[in-house]
Amino acid sequence: MAASSLSLSWASTTISNKINVPHLNEALQPTSLPTTNTLKCMRGATIIEESHHNRRALLLGFGALTATLFPSTSVLAQEKPKNFEAFVDLEDGYSYYYPADWREFEFLAHDSAFKDRYMQLHNVRVRFIPTDKKDIHDLGSMEQVITDLVTKVYSSPNQEATIMNMEERSEDGKNYCTVEFRMVSRNFAVDSFATIAIANGRYYTMIVVANDRRWKKYRNQLKVIADSFKVMDI
Repeated sequence: MAASSLSLSWASTTISNKINVPHLNEALQPTSLPTTNTLKCMRGATIIEESHHNRRALLLGFGALTATLFPSTSVLAQEKPKNFEAFVDLEDGYSYYYPADWREFEFLAHDSAFKDRYMQLHNVRVRFIPTDKKDIHDLGSMEQVITDLVTKVYSSPNQEATIMNMEERSEDGKNYCTVEFRMVSRNFAVDSFATIAIANGRYYTMIVVANDRRWKKYRNQLKVIADSFKVMDI
């Protein structure tokens, strides 16, 4: 796996084939993010929400899985962190880890989502849209792509978005970019990781969110989720 950082220094988000896989062993060490300058903005746009048909995940034990069932790009090819579970969507071609005590929920216009049982702002969500691009670098400059994602998709006009840092990685021929950012509004602030990838004619985005007051305590746990996101060929 190769990883590199980019700095931002200017001012200015059946078997159903959806599987939760509990009890895989060992630990995955989270990758630390480099510190960089920040980007501030007051821009935003409204996401057009669309109806989402709920497809319940199938719970399977590790013993029911075979090596031939999952491609090498799957999260299952790696060692699972302690106290995490694996979510694998063979139908839509992606996978990731989420904390074992989180529960699945529906989030409009997203394909999958899990949230903390007690801290409602703590959650992970994945969605995708069609694209004719083959790789995230086909979208343009990563600085501009990430800026647009944070300011035009994840933030609203009444929020100030600050991009803390961003990191690129490449695994199994797929490129990913993860950004850490904060959004502040009048009454509250949230911190997030967002990871993007392109595969299967789809532009995938994952966002992991937490309350700003708890970010320092839970940041490393949430970074594991962001780093675990993988896409696979379907």
